[in-house]
Amino acid sequence: MRAVRRDPAPPPVSLAKRGKDGLTELERVRGHMQAPLPLNGKREAFKFGAYRQDDVKRRLEALFHGKCAYCESFYGAQAPVDVEHYRPKGAVESTDHPGYWWIAMQWENLLPSCLDCNRRRRQQTPVAVNDLKVLFEQMSTGKKDAFPIAGTRAAPEAADLSAEQPLLLDPTRDQPTEHLVINLGEGHAAGLMYPKTVLAGVDPAVLAGRDHAASARGAERAQASVRGAVSIQVYGLNRMKLVQERAAVIRRLRFLETLMADIGDIAASISMPHVLAVDPAVPAAVRSLRLLQGRILAEMTAMAAPTEPYSSVSAAYLSDLSNRL
Repeated sequence: MRAVRRDPAPPPVSLAKRGKDGLTELERVRGHMQAPLPLNGKREAFKFGAYRQDDVKRRLEALFHGKCAYCESFYGAQAPVDVEHYRPKGAVESTDHPGYWWIAMQWENLLPSCLDCNRRRRQQTPVAVNDLKVLFEQMSTGKKDAFPIAGTRAAPEAADLSAEQPLLLDPTRDQPTEHLVINLGEGHAAGLMYPKTVLAGVDPAVLAGRDHAASARGAERAQASVRGAVSIQVYGLNRMKLVQERAAVIRRLRFLETLMADIGDIAASISMPHVLAVDPAVPAAVRSLRLLQGRILAEMTAMAAPTEPYSSVSAAYLSDLSNRL
């Protein structure tokens, strides 16, 4: 997950467009929710449609470069984008709340998501060994209607939602690097995501949980980011395939780093005075090697561009590399 700032342009016109009845979707859903309940006491679900329009999808695709807002996977290769409601529109999991229907068509509440991050499904999560033990058990992950909070749930049509204190990260409002870290090491743990902690030597196993409440408790005990822990669990950011993709990025970066270092060693060895004295072509060869080092570093830097998949992993690796140099 990487931070993305919404552009200042007006929201897509479909979100406030009036239909044949002369009403906006907000006006229609308000009337639906205020109508008397039927005799069976169950209100039929309102059929939202504004958020699914092409102009909304195009804006989100441009804003996130065709990537899932949560896991940074390119979604186009596997399925059409899911336009996801950060605050769920029709219901809230484990509560009797009717959902945030009044902001279902609000631009700031919409994000692009891949199917795995947005829909509840059983996912396989990796088992790390050695000091990590069992990081996460197999669990059902995917956001669906989940929206855990630490504060007070907003009443329908509330304008100020700040008192809710959401436990899920929103990349357009939050800075994910303040809450999430990637294991950049080698072995089975490579690519795993952890909530950021102020403590050294914390076993990430204590941060795992079957649900967001258990994840929050584990994070609190470890003085780790509760929002990071809950977001990892709810969005399924440690599902097996995703961890493998992140690990592949790390392996490629490590190979490029090693290659760059080896080329530097060769350039240094042939730059010795006794070598330069023997062959006048050596200085040109050294310059070529240094240029090649620069090209390798440029390739590594390009992997951290916002347009690239898992760019936050590459950015974290480059930051770590800078600290090691």
